[in-house]
Amino acid sequence: MVKDKELLKAVKCLLSRYHYLGFTRTVGENLKYLVFDEKDNPVACLLFGSAAWKIAPRDNFIDWDEVRRKAKLHLITNNMRFLILLWVKVPHLASHILGRVARRISSDWIKRYSHPIYMLETFVEKERFQGTCYLLFQLDLCGRE
Repeated sequence: MVKDKELLKAVKCLLSRYHYLGFTRTVGENLKYLVFDEKDNPVACLLFGSAAWKIAPRDNFIDWDEVRRKAKLHLITNNMRFLILLWVKVPHLASHILGRVARRISSDWIKRYSHPIYMLETFVEKERFQGTCYLLFQLDLCGRE
């Protein structure tokens, strides 16, 4: 988890330079992660922030009406950026990183914001990406085959 100014600069720089959406700034509750290899070289970074305000499939899946959504939305975070650096070629790295972050993000969020995270969401541009690492990750979490 990124806490100090130098690592924050690194995350901002990497996302700005290499992520197709870039990086401008964050608003509200958010956490940033920077992933290193065994030689302390950065290999990936992730940015989590406020959940989307109103998403019918998610809200229906959770069985949220408007009142519940307003009361509980802060317990969800959105994986706003996920970047594995272009020169890093490791099979299944994306799924591995997502799994590691998912296991710790709620406790990290509690330390920073004094409340847990119960669900992670993201959006995948199907024209640009397959979203395979997210699909496998969802299946693993839900216990489906």
